[in-house]
Parts: sequence; C-alpha cells; structure tokens
Amino acid sequence: MWSPGRAALCWMLLETFLRSAGGLNICMSGSTTSCEECLLIHPSCAWCAQEDFGKHRSLTSRCDFKENLQKRGCEPRFIEYPRSTASVLKNLPLSTKGSGPAQYDVVQIMPQKISLSLRPGDQTWFSLQVREVEDYPVDLYYLMDLSLSMKDDLDTMLNLGTKLAEEMGKLTSNFRLGFGSFVDKNMSPFSYTAPKYLENPCNGYKLFPNCVPTFGFRHILSLTDKVDRFNEEVQKQMVSRNRDAPEGGFDAILQAAVCKEEIGWRKEAYHLLVFATDDVPHLALDGRLGGLVQPHDGRCHLNDQNEYSASTKMDYPSLALLGEKLAENNIVLIFAVTKRLYVIYKNFTALLPGTTVEILDQDSKNVIQLIITAYNNIRSKVELTVSDHPEDISLSFTATCQDGKPLPGFRKCEDLKIGDTVSFHVSAEARSCPPRGTDQTFTIKPVGFKDRLEVAVDYQCDCVCSQMAQINSSICSSIGTYNCGTCHCEPGYLGAHCECQEGEASSMYLSACREGEGKQICSGRGECSCNQCLCYESEFGKIYGSFCECDDFSCARHKGILCSGRNIFPS
Repeated sequence: MWSPGRAALCWMLLETFLRSAGGLNICMSGSTTSCEECLLIHPSCAWCAQEDFGKHRSLTSRCDFKENLQKRGCEPRFIEYPRSTASVLKNLPLSTKGSGPAQYDVVQIMPQKISLSLRPGDQTWFSLQVREVEDYPVDLYYLMDLSLSMKDDLDTMLNLGTKLAEEMGKLTSNFRLGFGSFVDKNMSPFSYTAPKYLENPCNGYKLFPNCVPTFGFRHILSLTDKVDRFNEEVQKQMVSRNRDAPEGGFDAILQAAVCKEEIGWRKEAYHLLVFATDDVPHLALDGRLGGLVQPHDGRCHLNDQNEYSASTKMDYPSLALLGEKLAENNIVLIFAVTKRLYVIYKNFTALLPGTTVEILDQDSKNVIQLIITAYNNIRSKVELTVSDHPEDISLSFTATCQDGKPLPGFRKCEDLKIGDTVSFHVSAEARSCPPRGTDQTFTIKPVGFKDRLEVAVDYQCDCVCSQMAQINSSICSSIGTYNCGTCHCEPGYLGAHCECQEGEASSMYLSACREGEGKQICSGRGECSCNQCLCYESEFGKIYGSFCECDDFSCARHKGILCSGRNIFPS
C-alpha cells in the first residue's frame, strides 16, 4: 500500500545503506569541487561551507551526508542541504451545491494553487481533493449529422428539446440547450460539384429529390434555456448530401469547441457536446485529396451566417488537435453513433480523454435516454489530466476513491455518486536542473471541469552560499574567488588559499601529501604540488582521493562489470 510515509521510510533505508560501512558513500565517491556539484550527486548529499572546515588533511571532503558533516565539526548554519517541498498558496473549501446565487464561486477541487521547490532526485508529495457538486449547471450542444442518410433521425428530433429539458431537469435546475449541424466540405472529391448539384445536391435522387446545398458546419442555435427555440430550429432543418461515406464531423466538433462566444458556453457550467452521426469521420490529411495542404489552425472560423468559412481552405483537424481543444475548453464529448460504428468511435475515445461513446438507434429514438445515460456515466467518475507537463519533472499519482484504499498508479475514480469526495496523492521529482532562472508551471484538472490546480515550480539547483561569493578574496590570497568555503584559484595558482603557483614543491609541503608516516607521497600515483596531490592519469580508469589512494579499477570484475555490478566505487 502506497503512502508518503512508506516512501519516506524506503528513502531512509536507502540512505542508511549508503552510510553503512559495507555500502558506498556516494557523496564522497568522486572529486567534487563545488557545492552545486555535490548537490547533484545524490539528494542525500550535503555541503559544508564553513571556512575552517577540514583543516586536517583527512577531513577535507566538504561533500558528505549531513550527519557526517555535523559529526566532523561543521556547524548546521553552514550546511547546504536543500530538500524538495510543496507549499499551498490557495486553498478554498469544496462546495456542496452548484446552482443558486453563489454559483460563480463553486469550488470542486482543493487546493487551487500550490508551489513546488524541487531538488533534482528528491521527491516531494502533495494531495488534492475533488468533489462533483450537486445541481451543477449544464450546457448541452447537440451537433447533428445532416447528410442524407440521417433523414429519419431528423424527423425523430422534432420535439427533442422539450423532452430532453424535462429529463435533464431531474438532474440540474440550470440547463441550456444549443444546436448545430454538419455535412462535409463542399468540394471534390468529398461532395458533388457539378453545376446541377450546386443548389440541390439531391438532384436526380428519386427517394429524396430535394435537399439543401452541402455545407461544412453550421451553428444554428446558441445555448439557451428556451427549449421551444430548439424545437423550432430543428423543424426548419433539411438534410443535404455529400459524395463519399465519411463526413466532416471533426471540422464541426472543433468549431463547436473553440467558438465559445458564438456557441455561448458558460464558464460556470458543465459542457456537454453530443455528436450524432451514422458514419465515420474524415481525419487529418484526408483534405489533401482535395488539394488542402494547410493544417488546421485550431481557431474559430464562423462567418456572419454562422457557417464554417474555412471548410474549403484547411485540412480536417487531427485527433491530437481535437483533444487539445476539447480539454482547453472543458468540453466533454459524447459520440452518439450507430451500432456498426461503435468499435471505431470507441478507439477514438482512447485518444480523446474524457470522451464517451453510446449506441444510437437507426432513427435516433433512444437519443434522450442515451444522453441521460452518458451524462450519469460521466458524472460518476473523476479523471485527472495534466496540462503543460514539464519534461524534466516526473509525476506519479495514487487515487483514493470511495472505498478508502490507495490505488498506486491510478489517476481516476469510478462508480461515484454526485457529492462524493475523492482524493489523490501526487509525488513530484525533478530529474535535472534546467538553465538558471527557469521556472515552470503546469496544471492538474479533472476532465470536463473548469476547476484546476495550478502548480508553480522552482528548482533547488543553486547553493545559498554561492550568492555570497567573493571575487579576489583576501582568503584566497586575492587571486581567487572564495565561494562556499573553498577558494577557486585563478589559472596557474594552487592551494587551499591559492597560496602557491603550479610547479612549486618543497619538503615542507611533502608531509601534507602522505597519508601517514612511512607512506608514499601521493600513494606513488601522483605528484605533490603546493601541499596537495595531483593524481596521475591512468589508461585503466580514474585515480582520485586526497592522497590518490582511490581508483575505480582495482576491484575484481565479473563479466566485465566492476564488483559484479554490486558497487560503483571501492568503499
């Protein structure tokens, strides 16, 4: 069972192993020369910026576990040991009801804003709660295929508005309904373009000799609570005709999603887009069959007649673009399709988060029950999505649904009732340091909700002591930069205080280059220059350490792997 406490325990056990005699002290395994380098080795490493720390040659490593540094005399105020943290910035309480005088202040996710301060490799956790409130406002836009094969469906729709309003009234006291239709691009090879078909594409068709000219998408009725208007507009509609089997429905869906002002989507309402059709849609790149090479730009293109004006100028939208715009505008798409198309549209739902598919009768007689069923199914689950997710940040989710059992790896809860509250634990970890001054933001939101959690991220990649660096410091003989307890000498100078020039050597310095009495200078694997060892290079690997006493090639190998892969450096 996952929990932040259990993850912290695992982390503690790992650090304990790394500190043990048999384990590898990874913080001291290399020749780290700066505080920033130390912090990047491992999130358990700390740096001592105390000036007089490590005066004795055996205690020169400033990069170590925090506890070790303290034991060796580093005062806590000089220890650089940043940890990843999460801070709540905005935390309004969850609402219980959606409609009424305070509906503009409805809150369905808590908290609403947090900040993360991340040290690479170090995890932090935060939690959020989601509740679908009762009596939440609903906007439903009915988008109907008006190609010739949908003639019987149009006849069934004549009183849909009244009946649908009655049923939806049982679920919310604040319901609005809108209407739009689509056929396909009025150009070859998608439609009939011969002169005799321009005004009446059904010309010569015996069963239905009269129909309106082919059109891409037509917005007919903006969202309204006057359902009689819906019935009136539906009664005025006539079917049209296109040439090939696929329709231009994805063009219509995108326009219905992005033309927010024209459609009338309310910010404080739940957005449902019902897409009714009896055939498959054209997809991106199909437009090239008609010479349309310009990709869809994802914008609204309704003219003064509320018709899609770019139908014959741009390609059909891709599924990726469609999903992006639906999520951006908090629209839940319901595919209402005939039985033979169910599997095809079901596959689309896997690529369009939050989308559902329901089976529509051949004449749409079950459309009201279909919408109610789809609405209840949608409202019975909460699924989180992440927008603008930074590539260098790893997120993992654990859902806690109504049974109270944590579900690691899940970001969705199902079988919920309106008013239920579910929670999610999220762990965040930065994998690397971005360029200095780079901050990131991303959002976490339930599919179809306007509510969201805004997350601001800054990175713990720089040491605080580096902000007080002194150029040409007297501590460094005025020829080096004093930074975080150490001197970074100008080229040609060496020593803890830049007190020597390269090539200097005398007997007074040699004792500082011996690990002990009778030991070889620099273990026989380096030169003593200005009281410190400069290790030789080796074709076998790396030689390092204060006295060149360490290397990464002396341990036995098995199948070419050092220490059979059980260690990285000699302990």
